[in-house]
This record gives sequence, structure tokens and C-alpha cells, in this order.
Amino acid sequence: MKDKLKGMTAAIVAIAALGIGGAAIAGAAGGDDDASDKAITGSALTKASDAALAHTGGGAVTETEAGDEEGAYEVEVALKDGGSVDVHLDGDFKVISQVSDDDGGGEGDEADDD
Repeated sequence: MKDKLKGMTAAIVAIAALGIGGAAIAGAAGGDDDASDKAITGSALTKASDAALAHTGGGAVTETEAGDEEGAYEVEVALKDGGSVDVHLDGDFKVISQVSDDDGGGEGDEADDD
């Protein structure tokens, strides 16, 4: 009976460890999108903001993200017409693409600068 109880206890501990380990891996891999967002800071913020605003023809920077899946940087710009766009930049602060956040404005759903 004691051997059976030890075996069951070991199995429960192993299952719990796998569950905790899986949760840790999911968190490290960006399982929570908001937790993985990292704002642009320092001189990179100034360069990224300037590049995005020059591309959109003005507006206001409302949010930034470093290490974006679309490029090195993402800058969200609120446009003068009420719409907003995400401008994706490479590591040299050159525009890769622009994606409209809504139907209220912007230069289209997606525009590449080639």
C-alpha cells in the first residue's frame, strides 16, 4: 500500500511540475501579448517617431514597440483625420510598411515603401 501511495504521489508531483514548466515556457515565449510589448526608449524613440511622422505627414505618436514581429520598431500614429496607423520600421529607422488600425483614415490597409 505504501509503495502504491508513493507512486501516486510521485506521479502527481511530476504532473504538477510539467504544468508549471509549461506555463513558464508559454510566458517566456510571449504567451501574453501585452507582457511582451516593449516600448521604444532613448534616442531610438526620437528617431523612430521622426521617421513615422515624416512618413505619415504628421499626426501624433500614441504608442511604440521595440522588437515588433513586423520589423525592428512599430510606431502607432494618430492621424489628423481621426484615423490611426502602425508604421513598421527596420533597424535603420526606414519604413517597411504601414497598416491602418481602423477604417477611419490612413493611406490604406497596408502600404509598403519600396
